[in-house]
Amino acid sequence: MLEIQFEAEERDWGTRWSSAHALRSQVAEEDAVLQSLMREEWGGVVRAYRCLLLFSAVDGGGSGGVTTIDLEPARYQSLQRIDRDPEVRKALVRMFSLAMGGIGVVAKK
Repeated sequence: MLEIQFEAEERDWGTRWSSAHALRSQVAEEDAVLQSLMREEWGGVVRAYRCLLLFSAVDGGGSGGVTTIDLEPARYQSLQRIDRDPEVRKALVRMFSLAMGGIGVVAKK
């Protein structure tokens, strides 16, 4: 995540943390999941991919967070893909939809 943050800072993209320190204060050093949301094109060339990021929160007590972040195309292409199967893709879309709406712990009745 730090490399993605540094690339976004170098390109002066707005969809990033304000600093590497801010990222470190919120995002735990564990696995994260990115899901492509949209792409930005200039003159027919992809400039950036805007992704949803699901991550483990620092001091979150096991909870996580979801936000958006922009990725440089070469970085996006280098990531391990888990969404090639249509069923997996549908599951990821559903998972991120739920996360964006807010997730809370619910006691069973």
